Amino acid sequence: MDTIAAISTAMGEAGIGIVRMSGKESLSIASNVFKGKTIENFKEAINRRLTYGYIYDPEDGTIVDEVLIVYMKKPHTYTREDIVEIYCHGGVIAVKKILEILLKNGARLAEPGEFTKRAFLNGRLDLSQAEAVIDLIKAKTDKSYSVSLNQLEGSLSIKVNEIRKILLNMLAHIEVSIDFPEEDVEEVTYDELLKDSQKVLEEIDKLLSTAERGKILREGLNTVILGKPNVGKSSLLNAILRENRAIVTDIPGTTRDIIEEYVNIEGIPLKIIDTAGIRDTEDLVEKLGVDRAKNVVEKADLIIAVFDASRSLTKEDEDIINIVKEKRSIVLLNKTDLPNEYDVEELSNYIPDKKIISTSIANGEGIEELEKTIVDMFYSGEVELSGEAIVTNMRHTDMLNRARKNIIDVISGIEMNVPLDCIEVDVKNCWNHLGEISGETVSEDILDKIFSEFCIGK
Repeated sequence: MDTIAAISTAMGEAGIGIVRMSGKESLSIASNVFKGKTIENFKEAINRRLTYGYIYDPEDGTIVDEVLIVYMKKPHTYTREDIVEIYCHGGVIAVKKILEILLKNGARLAEPGEFTKRAFLNGRLDLSQAEAVIDLIKAKTDKSYSVSLNQLEGSLSIKVNEIRKILLNMLAHIEVSIDFPEEDVEEVTYDELLKDSQKVLEEIDKLLSTAERGKILREGLNTVILGKPNVGKSSLLNAILRENRAIVTDIPGTTRDIIEEYVNIEGIPLKIIDTAGIRDTEDLVEKLGVDRAKNVVEKADLIIAVFDASRSLTKEDEDIINIVKEKRSIVLLNKTDLPNEYDVEELSNYIPDKKIISTSIANGEGIEELEKTIVDMFYSGEVELSGEAIVTNMRHTDMLNRARKNIIDVISGIEMNVPLDCIEVDVKNCWNHLGEISGETVSEDILDKIFSEFCIGK
């Protein structure tokens, strides 16, 4: 493989910046552009020891920056190739100039995620571990970081490989029965295949049961605040965020567009979306905001529906009730500090299965109960996350669902006494789909798509 280079730190003002190279020419290229204070030739550098000196442009001898540089010899590196990392002054100019000099002297600009892709191709990581790298970078809470770290250490790969071993054993039994088709051997094979298939289905279902929590930990709980104008939606957003993010006035229709913010509630990342008040309006701008609000509701993981206890039930409230009936939602009856005009029993009759919390957002009442309810909904009946194999990736979920369909077909085939060579096809398909999670049976197109989502330099 050729030698690649990229800036590995975020662009902008910082104390240091890091430029990284990987490939067989890394040491040679670095030697051409580095002058050490204590060594004349960087090829004499000690493996994994920082060396102080200067990066310069060989064309005119101009010094570019004062740096520390380290050579890491393969195979004990991130990519299992020779790696050179240059630690220079932070800022846009220094790192860009150093990268340009490396490219002029034989390196190629790395594609997004190419360092991690090489780690995968060289056997340093399997595919699910490689995907965990980007999850670590994007983690929004301690819990999402912990789950990503477990996956980077191989928690999901280990579980998937355990299931694949059962399938491999099944394939071996099938081959024996096909090659030696004695009647008693075949009968034993069917019994063992059924038992193993049921075990595979049970283990796949266990992993799939974590997928919804995993998706939320990875992407955040998509939480929409919904209600008619002036019920306290923006005040609720500010209360949850503990800051004045949204404008709050007594004028109905103040919020006309979508406001999105992330917040961490006991390790659960929430993407809170404040919407325009739901009502019929002739104001074109407000009407666009109402339409957008209705669109985001369709994609919501959770709806917080806010009603005004100081005003009686209206048609607009009924429209909102109809929206939240079929959705996972929590109902807030706000402004309970004011004279009560709302029939709580009537509201309960409309939505008997929804949690109703009385709040006075202006006085800070009910916010803690709301947050506790969200946490309880998330963890209800679920095991703790630590140490568990959690499915956080939509691609992994898709492969598990495909494998699940294959193994159900195997079980159906066994129960209908379908010939073993037909059953073998479904067992192999199940084995292959699970292999796409770890990358053992994945196509080049899928690899390119996965690593294209990474930042350059990782």
